[in-house]
Amino acid sequence: MQQFTYERATSPSDALHKIAAAKGGRFIAGGTNLLDLMKLRIETPGHLVDINGIGLDAIESTADGGLRIGALVRNADLAAHPWIRRDYPVLSLALLSGASGQLRNRATTGGNLLQRTRCPYFYDANQPCNKRLPGSGCGAVGGYSRQLAVIGGSAQCIATHPSDMAVALRALDAQIETMRPDGTTRRVAIDEFYLAPGRTPQQETVLEEGELIAWVVLGAPPGGRHVYRKLRDRASYAFALVSVAAIIEDSGRLRVALGGVAHKPWASQAPFEAGDTPAAIAGRLLQGAEPSPGNAFKIELVERTLRSILAR
Repeated sequence: MQQFTYERATSPSDALHKIAAAKGGRFIAGGTNLLDLMKLRIETPGHLVDINGIGLDAIESTADGGLRIGALVRNADLAAHPWIRRDYPVLSLALLSGASGQLRNRATTGGNLLQRTRCPYFYDANQPCNKRLPGSGCGAVGGYSRQLAVIGGSAQCIATHPSDMAVALRALDAQIETMRPDGTTRRVAIDEFYLAPGRTPQQETVLEEGELIAWVVLGAPPGGRHVYRKLRDRASYAFALVSVAAIIEDSGRLRVALGGVAHKPWASQAPFEAGDTPAAIAGRLLQGAEPSPGNAFKIELVERTLRSILAR
């Protein structure tokens, strides 16, 4: 591991000040992904700012009947929170399907959103990867692609985003609140938070230098039936080949978001109806998909998973 310096922040403003003063610095909370990448020298920050002591670890109600979830709320605590289990069960189900109990006890809401891809070419320093080394090429294009994207990718990158939590948040139309070093704040829809790989796959989110995720905001509970279905090569400790977050509202509207198929949670801007056929829903969600021979099965897998969910 490359040598680095480390300091602890005591408040959000202190964390922002410290990161602004350290060129190439990174925030660290649970560290469940960042530390692994540092050990492999894929991430090489020269300075770490520990934000575990800055607050932002609460779940609060909002004036419109929704919730604000602090970026430092642990995944285990979020999944078990009574408000989440009662009003947003798809989020609890998604969290419990990811990682292990030990990791969920450490991983944070903000860190979960910022996970790096688990593409094997990204993790293997002997292989070309434009995310890890811009301009080196993409070994996955024309290579082993079973776990990788079927839509939203480019000639430069077909990696997928690994988060289960983010898929549920997309179905819930979550908003992400951030703080900048200059003291300003902004709110970004989760669908706009992740950038398409295009020609610059190393740029994964809209976050600016030194910007900190502070809260995730949910609207009023959508009600209805919530389902999260995750399909993977083994029953645990594995990332999704395909996952589906579905909310069948009492009004008959159907919200669907997909994981394991793109660089971000994948969804349609227009809602579906519960009476729509699985084939029609899958067709609209994956219109324009360009799968490789190694992952073309994902197209049918999405439709079959939707059929199973709607049959229940």
